[in-house]
Amino acid sequence: MITFMRVDDRIIHGQIVTRWSKEFPCDGIVAVNDKAATTPVLAKSFKASTDKKVFVWTHEHWLEKCQTVKDSKKNYFLITKNPIDMKQILVDDGFVPNDVKTLIIGPCNDRPGATKLGNNQSITQEEADALEAISQKGYTVEFALVRETSIGTWDKFRSKFGY
Repeated sequence: MITFMRVDDRIIHGQIVTRWSKEFPCDGIVAVNDKAATTPVLAKSFKASTDKKVFVWTHEHWLEKCQTVKDSKKNYFLITKNPIDMKQILVDDGFVPNDVKTLIIGPCNDRPGATKLGNNQSITQEEADALEAISQKGYTVEFALVRETSIGTWDKFRSKFGY
């Protein structure tokens, strides 16, 4: 089952392994990102970052396996690299992740064309559109590198993007 959802431009790293997995039950991590899944060195590095079971899947592979993950008695994190990929899963594909109704937005690097919301949390208009769609689907979107440094929910920032 899915116990935690996160968008993180680094996908899997120390904060996921050492912090979030202690706050939420976690037997394994499912990362959905086409580039990481098809780049062997990336997939291997993510798997080496933890002793937990790690799956790095393309979106297509996720579609084949998502019901198995949802129905599992084991607890999994669902992570994507960007809000657009998470929107594809939660909104476009209509995946409903057990009882999880909060999506945590972690690091999103400063980039040209991105609006800075907080420390290492910047999003583009296209990403904002994805977050708005996720929010409209009934999910709470919270910006937090780690729990105690949350800068707020999507409702606090949505007006910066015309919503």
